[in-house]
Amino acid sequence: MSRKRRGIMSEQLKTELAKELGFYDTVEKEGWGSIKAKDAGNMVKRAIELAERAASKSDL
Repeated sequence: MSRKRRGIMSEQLKTELAKELGFYDTVEKEGWGSIKAKDAGNMVKRAIELAERAASKSDL
């Protein structure tokens, strides 16, 4: 039985991060499954940085 995994990041956020990190052209041509593990890791790392920055601003 196959289970569809629900993503945590919105498509909009993933797209913005992929563009910022320079691999969105790969996503457009081949889909999210074709990005390198390193790129996926960098995308998650950047998303965490943004979330931490947003959280620290809301604590003020």
